Formats: sequence, C-alpha cells, structure tokens
Amino acid sequence: MTQTQPSAPPLAPRIAAIVVAAGSGTRLGAGAPKAFVGLDAHTILRHALRGVFAGPLAQVIVVAPQDRVGEALTDAREAAGDRAPLVSVVAGGASRQESVAAGLARVLPEIEIVLVHDAARALTPPAVFERVVEAIDRTGWGAVPVLPVIDTIKRVEGERIVGVVDRSELGAAQTPQGFRRDVLEAAYAAAEREYTDDAALVADAGHPIAAVDGDPLGFKITTPADLERARTLVAGDPIAPVGPAARDAAGDARPAGPPRVGVGTDAHAFGGEGTLWLAGLEWPGEPALAGHSDGDAVAHAIVDALLSATGLGDIGSRFGTDRPELAGAHAEAFLAETARLVREAGWEIGNVSVQVQAQRPRFAARRAEAEAALSAALGGAPVSVSATTTDGLGFTGRAEGVQALAVALVVPV
Repeated sequence: MTQTQPSAPPLAPRIAAIVVAAGSGTRLGAGAPKAFVGLDAHTILRHALRGVFAGPLAQVIVVAPQDRVGEALTDAREAAGDRAPLVSVVAGGASRQESVAAGLARVLPEIEIVLVHDAARALTPPAVFERVVEAIDRTGWGAVPVLPVIDTIKRVEGERIVGVVDRSELGAAQTPQGFRRDVLEAAYAAAEREYTDDAALVADAGHPIAAVDGDPLGFKITTPADLERARTLVAGDPIAPVGPAARDAAGDARPAGPPRVGVGTDAHAFGGEGTLWLAGLEWPGEPALAGHSDGDAVAHAIVDALLSATGLGDIGSRFGTDRPELAGAHAEAFLAETARLVREAGWEIGNVSVQVQAQRPRFAARRAEAEAALSAALGGAPVSVSATTTDGLGFTGRAEGVQALAVALVVPV
C-alpha cells in the first residue's frame, strides 16, 4: 500500500505587511523609481522584502507604480520562497497615503494587525518587525520604531537661531509602523488631509502610539549618499558603519571585520579674524586662518580621516557651513563629536597621525601640547603631530596658509 505524505497546513497569518514601493525617488536621482534601483544584483525592494519575509508570518502586499507591478511581483515571489501564496502586488496612488489605502483594501479578512513598511528602509532587520508586533499585542496600541535624536536641534527663523529643542524628548520614526487592523482602517476612512506617516494619521484619530527600539540599519535610502552606504553594507565591506548595533537580514550580529585606515586632508588660507587656532591650540601673535569655524586645518584633517575610515562621509556632510552653531568653533567641538560618531558606529580609534605643512607657526616647542590637546578631544586616543615647511614650495611655502594631512586607524569594537 502506498503511503502519501500529509499535505502542509495552509498558511494562516494574523498579520499583514503593506510594503510601500510606489515612490518616484526624485531625490535619489537614479533614473528609476527608488524601490527598483539595484543595491547589488537585486533591487532595493528585493532586499526590503527579504527582511519582511524573515520576520513574523504575514500576508505581504507590495504597492508599486502602475508600470512596475509585474517587476514587483517577480521580486516578491522570489523573496517569498514557500510564502509566495501570501504575496500580492497592487498599483499605488498619487500620494503615499493613497498607496497605503490601496494596499489596505487587499488585506485578508482574518488579519488582525497591519504593518506599513517603506521599501526604502531596505535593510531593516526582522527583529524590528517582531518588536512592533509584540508591542501591539501587549498594549493594543499602534507601535512605531524610533531612534534617539543625536544632533542638537535648533529652532530657526530665517537666518537666525531662536531656540533649542530638548532632544531628550525627540525620537526619529522608522518603519514598519504597526496597528490593529480595525484602528488603521477606521483612521484611514476618517482622514481628511495628507499626513507625513501612518502613525500621525492614527494618532490624529485619537489612538495612542507606542514607541519601540528602532535600528540604525533601518535608515531610509533617500539620497545618493544613502544609496552608497546601503550598497557598502550589502556588499559586506567592513568600511561601512557596522558594529554592535548592526544586524544582517536574519537579525544576527554582523562581523565587524578588520581594522580600517582613513586619510584626511584640509587647507586654510591666512586672513581670518582674531588669533590663530591650530591643532587645538591658540597661537597668540600669529595670523588667523580663514574659515567657517576657526580654520583649524589639523583638526579638520583628523575629522576627515576618521570619517573616511568608518564610512561615515566627510567633514562637509557632517559639519557643513549650513550649521551656524559651528561658526568660530574650535577643534574640541569637531573632534569630540567625531569620536562619538565613530564609537556609535561600532569602532574605536586606534591612533591618529597628522602632518602639518606650513611656514608658521613653529610647532617644535608646542608639539607635545598639541598632541595632548588633540588626544583629549578624541577621548584619549593617541595622536602624533609632525610638521614640515615644504622647502618654500607651494602656497604653504609662500606662507599663504596651512595644509594638514592625517591618517587614522580604527578598530572594530
């Protein structure tokens, strides 16, 4: 008598995940809708879906541009594996809110919890999905993953700073944002205007929202720099900011990789106001360097080297002239903040070596003092300083300014 294997039980999720992939991606400038731009051999959408399917069992509804529905369905089915019966794709609307509503209309009758996730947050770990669902089950509220706000937030009117916002009260919202199905449907039915996200829409309808821990990998791919960061992470290059907080698509800790080296350089011309500040020291009687801050080329080169080593950008992207609070700021402000960013990304500063190229000031008598000041600003990391006059060559040889070249070593924590 031939025995037959029992058939697999039907998939019966109580959760639905609406993956919003209908955006145009104008700011990304990649020539295609954002979700369909490649990170490696696969699209942003495909990577986002990998995290979704590694999370709790869910019906998955992808909302795509009308002309990309077929492509989205291929990506979704390939990412789903044996969960393919739970996948569907619908065309999005003219706004994000219309797109979510289109997805909500396809939710199965038995679904109790709906998660709304941006495909642009393609590297969000499955653990974040699990935290959101757990919070909804525990409280009955909506739930949103958030990260603490690190930068100091200023209130600005025109060109003038008029106040400071207490960042301890702030959180940067991520996705997936999750809700009881009945609450989300009722809030959408009552909405009379566009909201920035689903949590705002539900909260405005009078429902409480819980905050759960987000994840640094849940960043939104919006600009070309974001795309490059995501590609580096997907490639597994240890230059990317990965460390204790970083996770792979299965939610496990990523290997941090070997030590990394970064190079930074900076130059400033003499001609600023006040006294010269260089290598974290004030130099009375010497002409000041011109710049948005104090023009400390040594400190700025160190910042660039550390940011380069850890894949965190450069001094222009982190400390640009669009930050008026840095006008006239000295080395300590830049170096302390850079050291914090490096540690937060999962790295420790091994050492920094910097060479100053200038006719003046003369460093020999204050080299040890400069090294101590720079090291203290970096939280104790060793810094060595050397100096050369370039034999009278170039703008530094003509005593028109100062140039500095720094090399930094960082090691994974």
